[in-house]
Amino acid sequence: MKIILKALFLLGCITVTAQNSLSGTITDINKEPLIGAQVYSTEFHKGAITDENGKYTLKNLPNGKVKISFSFIGYQEQTKTIEFNSENKTLDIFLLESVFTIDEVIISTPFNKLQSENVMKVERLTAAAIKRTGSPTLMSGLQRLAGVSQISTGTSIGKPVIRGLSGNRVLVYAQGVRLENQQFGDEHGLGLDGAGVESVEVIKGPASLLYGSDALGGVLYLNPEKFASENTTSSSFNQQFYSNTLGSNTSVGFKSSSEKWKLLGRISANYHSDYKTPNNQRVTNTRFKENDLKLGLGYNTTNFVSELRYNFNYSLLGIPENGIKEQTTSKRPEYPNQKVNNHILSLHNHFFLGKSKLDVDFGYIFNDRNEFENNPNPVLRMKLKTFNYNSKYHLPTFKNGVESILGLQGMHQTNKNFGEKILIPNAKINDIGVFYTINKQFETSSLQAGIRFDARALETEKHTVIDGTNTRVFNPIDKNYTSFTASLGYKFTLFDKITTRINTASGFRAPNLAELTSNGVHEGTNRYEVGNANLATEKNIQLDLSLEYKTDHIEIFGNGFYNHLNDYIYLSPTGATKDSAPVFEYTQHNAKLYGGEFGFHLHPHPIDWLHLESSFEMVIGKQQNGDYLPLIPANTFKNTLRTEFSIKNWLQNGYSNITVTSALAQKNIGLFETASSGYQLVSFGLGGDVALNALKFNTTLSINNLFDTKYINHLSRLKSDGILNAGRNIVLGVSFKI
Repeated sequence: MKIILKALFLLGCITVTAQNSLSGTITDINKEPLIGAQVYSTEFHKGAITDENGKYTLKNLPNGKVKISFSFIGYQEQTKTIEFNSENKTLDIFLLESVFTIDEVIISTPFNKLQSENVMKVERLTAAAIKRTGSPTLMSGLQRLAGVSQISTGTSIGKPVIRGLSGNRVLVYAQGVRLENQQFGDEHGLGLDGAGVESVEVIKGPASLLYGSDALGGVLYLNPEKFASENTTSSSFNQQFYSNTLGSNTSVGFKSSSEKWKLLGRISANYHSDYKTPNNQRVTNTRFKENDLKLGLGYNTTNFVSELRYNFNYSLLGIPENGIKEQTTSKRPEYPNQKVNNHILSLHNHFFLGKSKLDVDFGYIFNDRNEFENNPNPVLRMKLKTFNYNSKYHLPTFKNGVESILGLQGMHQTNKNFGEKILIPNAKINDIGVFYTINKQFETSSLQAGIRFDARALETEKHTVIDGTNTRVFNPIDKNYTSFTASLGYKFTLFDKITTRINTASGFRAPNLAELTSNGVHEGTNRYEVGNANLATEKNIQLDLSLEYKTDHIEIFGNGFYNHLNDYIYLSPTGATKDSAPVFEYTQHNAKLYGGEFGFHLHPHPIDWLHLESSFEMVIGKQQNGDYLPLIPANTFKNTLRTEFSIKNWLQNGYSNITVTSALAQKNIGLFETASSGYQLVSFGLGGDVALNALKFNTTLSINNLFDTKYINHLSRLKSDGILNAGRNIVLGVSFKI
């Protein structure tokens, strides 16, 4: 690693040749200066804030084309692409008041286009929007997005579900690094804290072209907190209190930047008791504790940017068992529980080479998972170490305006067991993938296409496990998987003001270790699971059609999809019993999923402070034989009435909202599932920026399940025990700069 760092630094020094700067003034339509407006280059990780006269300056910009965004709260964001050639430029910007959402640059797609320019429809949720939901975990807050839900174990553990696909079929990226944390288990959460996350982007559908195996169902891409603007220093304090779990979430952050160096740090603590149902009963051992540390160091010269980040997350998670027992408000999980230490180290480097650009990223993830049954000795302890790399060369734009990227990605992973029992064997995995993608921007349309080849080599060790009078053998396997994937997308204007996106993409997923090697009772499922070493790679082809009509006062959207999966892997009962549990074997057949999200956003004139948002999301999943797929979320309506307001000088950017979520009954169920009843939940939110003389802070109030409704979500892992989801939860949050 030291050699790599020295080489990258040397290359960065060699490429330093240009001295460019951009300056100007940002005003509103009345030419009044906007104080505190943000100027930011996403690809260069460099920003500035306007002064009291609305003036800004960005220095040390590279030669070539640089994309720069200009934004201010309550105004439409603008993005300009400016070409430099060893010169200083001046650019004045006029921002218009915003009606709908800001048109942000999307990081998770290859060419980092504005959402309005993207061929692919990508959902985006900011950290502020997640905070307003009052959710105790990052994953539960993401359910606000249509088409996104979670498989939950109490309030602490949530696994993402995108359009009916979950587990290893959904890839998570944090700090620009592929997250690997034994995600095959339903009771294995993300191991990520929402503090220090700037925003989350969601790609729905196959993204294997960009990310390789496991991106068959979609991608959650978590953008980390930005560094401070040049020559500024700030500290912040955030606190949330939760009435239902008697919980507390505290976060303290610091950031400082000079012209070349950037530094940030954030430490967080999250503590919760057992959650309370509408029956006024606490669900035993759903309590949890989480501590999180994030550090960042950035360096940039004119043509070179490097960003080093580290995240340590410690989680102690209670595992509910045997229903509701002794009532307590303790925050210390009892047995059984999980203790997970998750380390993420990432290094991102960008080399600006005039008309081309090279991105070279490295990541190291160390996941130490401990599971305890009834004593301090871990029954299961698995150490997963993952090193991955990702290089993308942005070729010079062709004369016809075609942009292109040539990419190389790979991963080396090892799994080792140190506990009393073995769930999956010691193993070694090596991935390598190469891809090429192009983008052509026409006057009113865009075309994007790409192709990719991947190879995976997987080896496991032999294990003989003696459990009382039973002997279980994990036979060694040595497998190689290869796959070609491709994508094609076209964005155009079908009719006046109707933006149309048509995308087709293929994806793949190599079988995971649990599917290949399982041989024993999987705790929490009451099943004896048997792996199948002969499983083939899952492959799919998905067709997406997106229509969006947008004026100054109304937005109507419809997103439909059809997803055909070859060799879909699932558990099938054999009818036998072993170790007092029914035996299930992993097998595979073809399957299909289809559905979509539909809705509107009304912003009536002249009532500029009022917003009405409504959406409906549905997905149906079936096997080839007609049986329904398991873990498919219920069809859901979401309706939100939102107001925006300010009160004199003491409350700015104020908001209030009432949301009604109506989940329909889910009767399309898979094997070993039971049907779920429909329900309706009401939530309320209120907040804004408060200024009391010299004291300034932001405050939020959220009330989830306002009427204490009794319900069970279809994707709750406590559903089989008839345990209700959480009742009313009042969440009060406050944040301010220190």
